[in-house]
Amino acid sequence: MTAELISVGTEILLGKIVNTNARFLAERCAEMGLCVYHQTVVGDNEERLAEAFRTALDRSDVVILTGGLGPTEDDLTRETCAKVLELPLEEDPHTRERIEEYFKNSTFKEIPDSNWRQAMVPRGARVLDNDNGTAPGLILEKDGKTAVLLPGPPGELYPMFTEQVYPYLSGSQPARIVSQMVKLCGVGESKAESQIQDLIDAQTNPTIATYAGVGEVHVHITARVSGDEDADKLIKPLVKEIKKRFGTAVYTTREEETLEMAVVRLLKKYELTVTTAESCTGGLLAGRIVNVPGASEVFQQGFVTYSNKAKRKLLDVNKATLKKYGAVSKETAKEMATGGVFAADADTCVAITGLAGPDGGTEEKPVGLVYIACYMNDHVTVEKYQFKGDRAKIREQSVVRGLDLLRRCILENYAK
Repeated sequence: MTAELISVGTEILLGKIVNTNARFLAERCAEMGLCVYHQTVVGDNEERLAEAFRTALDRSDVVILTGGLGPTEDDLTRETCAKVLELPLEEDPHTRERIEEYFKNSTFKEIPDSNWRQAMVPRGARVLDNDNGTAPGLILEKDGKTAVLLPGPPGELYPMFTEQVYPYLSGSQPARIVSQMVKLCGVGESKAESQIQDLIDAQTNPTIATYAGVGEVHVHITARVSGDEDADKLIKPLVKEIKKRFGTAVYTTREEETLEMAVVRLLKKYELTVTTAESCTGGLLAGRIVNVPGASEVFQQGFVTYSNKAKRKLLDVNKATLKKYGAVSKETAKEMATGGVFAADADTCVAITGLAGPDGGTEEKPVGLVYIACYMNDHVTVEKYQFKGDRAKIREQSVVRGLDLLRRCILENYAK
């Protein structure tokens, strides 16, 4: 079966609101085996909404609309869909009681007349209770087509869909979609794709797709199965082959695990403590690490040494090193990593120093030049990068490479 998503709201078209609902719904539809081929955003205009709805009904089995169920005049979804399907609006006593109860328990006791519009539902509709607002959801069925109308606020939409719509739709699906992700770091998207091009060319079921992030590539393996068919039998051989080809570039096969989570997991596994010594990233690396729950077991402190004076005072970087090689150099990065370990009494330290721009670059040391060092077991590994992009992008790429260097050093030293 096919599904189509229609997001209603002029504020989405104007970019004032990020359309997170569409992503949530697309992921849930995929889980159920519903194929989503089209997504549409339409403003608060009855004529254009009706046109989008008719088009969706013509080419899809299920149409899910979000937004436009509120009490104001520009909330047109309920009325427009009822008109297109030629279903008269009738007051639903149950919804009216729920609206009364909602206001009774709220700060605003008086019910605006406009809110009673929300108790008017198309004849024959399945009404979905809203425990977090006044706008009920609706399921409309006619001529073999299904329309699902949901409120726009995520706090209302997510629980309503999860608790009421998902069970309703999933019960009618003969197939389901199961996916597995393999996350890589330190490999570009084009190179990653070229290494598995033969697998992509031969794909049928499962399918393989690559997606690029900052310093990362995610490989999605998706299988379509029916009944009691075992998706693992289709997916696992591909995951095994991809891991074999990319080796230590694979940092996780868990969709929910981020790079920093994988790093903290390794630090805990080998009972290591880490500190950070940052210049151009200004604490971003430490921030990524401490975002991970339980990071306090492996991370006690970090150093932000933006100035040369701070590098000398906190990390014991030699004044002669700074004078001869400069703050952005292999030699300084090495001394920062070494100094960080001893200053924090940690097992390992990642140091980052570079030119994030937009000013300060020279022909010899251009903007984007970054040195990253990792001290571990009395040895310092230093890597040089020339990043592209604006200041924020350079800093973000530096943090990703810093985390990945730490991850690789742990594997090289302990995973034997």
